[in-house]
Amino acid sequence: MTPEILARITAARAARDLSDLARQAVGTTAESISATERIERARRLRQMANEYVDLIVLAEGLAGGDWAEITEALGRRDPGTVEREYADDLAEWDAPVGETEAEEAVAGIEALDAWYARHREDHDPDLEKPVADLLNRH
Repeated sequence: MTPEILARITAARAARDLSDLARQAVGTTAESISATERIERARRLRQMANEYVDLIVLAEGLAGGDWAEITEALGRRDPGTVEREYADDLAEWDAPVGETEAEEAVAGIEALDAWYARHREDHDPDLEKPVADLLNRH
């Protein structure tokens, strides 16, 4: 397993968690809670969204993505600055994936694919194993 694939699996987990939290936010719309609690929940959702974006950028960087394209997609201006911001994380992730780490990542893939199947709507991509299919990439 490559570091890029591990980052994409991690991003898929983050997307699942973000989706679950967003659905919970809809479920608590009429709940009587303080403004502080409601805002803190919203801030947590925003934080998770930012973490998801960072994981996607990381995966694209590990895949050898063009920093000018990544920078533009982020709505930023200077590719050098963006690349430097992610340099430490890229260096940390760009190491051979250990056997234990790979086994843990693979162990959760079936659960992610099952989660997707349960929540998939008609307008979503019609994929049976969207995360497991990463393992077939070369």
